[in-house]
Amino acid sequence: MDHYAGPAPQTPPGTVAPARPVDALIVVDVQSAFVTGDGAVPAAARIVDRTTELIARARRGGALVVHLQNDGPPGAEDEPHTPGWRLHHPVEAGPMEVVVRKPHDDGFQETPLGGLLADAGVRAVAVCGVMSEMCVQATARTALARGYRVVVPHDAHATQDVPAAPGISEAIPAATVSRVAAYALGSDAEVTVAAADVTFTAPGPTAA
Repeated sequence: MDHYAGPAPQTPPGTVAPARPVDALIVVDVQSAFVTGDGAVPAAARIVDRTTELIARARRGGALVVHLQNDGPPGAEDEPHTPGWRLHHPVEAGPMEVVVRKPHDDGFQETPLGGLLADAGVRAVAVCGVMSEMCVQATARTALARGYRVVVPHDAHATQDVPAAPGISEAIPAATVSRVAAYALGSDAEVTVAAADVTFTAPGPTAA
């Protein structure tokens, strides 16, 4: 069932609308392989800091916290039950904090995520984590398609540099890839809000 919360308020270019509370936080693939060691994204320290803050505030606000955990193929750095697959953040498991393992970029595809959000009465989600142009974008896009209000804090998602491809382009810095990935979600997603400005509330009929 879709849960439409109305369009995001429109603001002039270069401005940021005041953040309305969200009632769920989706933390995408903040796993050891992607935020520690040689394979970490360039912005790993920032992403760990921002996601730590978001998780703590979501817990205090009574929001639903969902940790997505990618199951990579055999031999991948995030192959299940390998050190790189482990979630970086400790999970306070309970009715309002869960781990959802996923086999695809999209956190909704072949997972219980959609049912969890619907059952909790969620209407608005903040999406953070890695990688910006893959799992973060895919999950946020499906959330939009299902009628949720979606906030993607600009400083709480990251990815790797895109290497140069002779005859196609020079190398593309990770920060540029992340920014383009967020803007590719379209005008319905809120992508210029800072993580520090995201506020949380418990799901229910009074959620924004």
